[in-house]
Amino acid sequence: MTKVLLGIDTSNYRTSLCLAREDGQIVAEAKRLLKVKEGKRGLQQSEAVFQHVMNLPELSEQMKWDAYEIVAVCVSEKPRPVDQSYMPVFKVGEGLAKSLSIYLQVPLYLTTHQEGHIAAGEYTAERRPANDRFLAVHLSGGTSEILLCDRQESGYAIEKVGGTIDLHAGQLVDRIGVAMGMSFPAGPQLEQLAKNAAGDFRISSAVDGLNFSFSGPEASLLRAIEAGQVNQEDIARATEQCIANTLEKALRHALEKGMPRDILIVGGVAANQYMRERLINRLEHPAVKAKLYFCDPVYSGDNAYGVAMLGWMKQKANII
Repeated sequence: MTKVLLGIDTSNYRTSLCLAREDGQIVAEAKRLLKVKEGKRGLQQSEAVFQHVMNLPELSEQMKWDAYEIVAVCVSEKPRPVDQSYMPVFKVGEGLAKSLSIYLQVPLYLTTHQEGHIAAGEYTAERRPANDRFLAVHLSGGTSEILLCDRQESGYAIEKVGGTIDLHAGQLVDRIGVAMGMSFPAGPQLEQLAKNAAGDFRISSAVDGLNFSFSGPEASLLRAIEAGQVNQEDIARATEQCIANTLEKALRHALEKGMPRDILIVGGVAANQYMRERLINRLEHPAVKAKLYFCDPVYSGDNAYGVAMLGWMKQKANII
């Protein structure tokens, strides 16, 4: 019987389960976006927790448990690998993982949502960072950080070196999208709309070294929406361009400070094709010489695949 490891992730956006082999092959997975009411820009933790509790039994029916031998369970227990990082939604997945570990009599491994994104990026990118030390950019609705990562036998050592001081990139996208009548999360709809942009409407980015801000750009974009003098396609493209320009400036500064030139970009916002192409053109330019690595768009958003592969790393390192 094929040996697999079970990954569980219950974020503020999606319920996810994944069974993966040691070689990275996914044998079964089930995931579901949490439902957000029309016009709303997110969920309260209590509502998200309730949806996870309801989703997990239904998603479990899709997993073909009897066809594989589960050798261990790995779950994201909190958002980030730092002290006092906490979010109630992750306790739902952690509770299920502990119960299954006891029932199956297999090891339980704990990791974090952020590390899961990085692992998913490494395992699904067309190529992995060649060096064990690299930069990672985590862009989502709840995180926009520049991270110095050291790949280790049992996972990653992560140091935050920069990031947003207010809004996250995903929040900017969602707030602008919802303001233009889109449903939450607005990323895919905004990206599709921006493909029809024809004008030269632009807004300024706000970058200070390795740190940046999206509250000023948000205000500028909302004013443009309210004034009604710029079409929505151009506002959508200006949103994408602002995020890409912001990252380009911050990452150029990181490289000037001597940080690694291998840069892995993960998180839901990183699925945007325009931003990917713009960053590649600007940062892989011969004058800059960075090497960019992107997560497969299917796994850029929240998922349990990276969590499962972190479990395999810990299993092989015999870390409990």
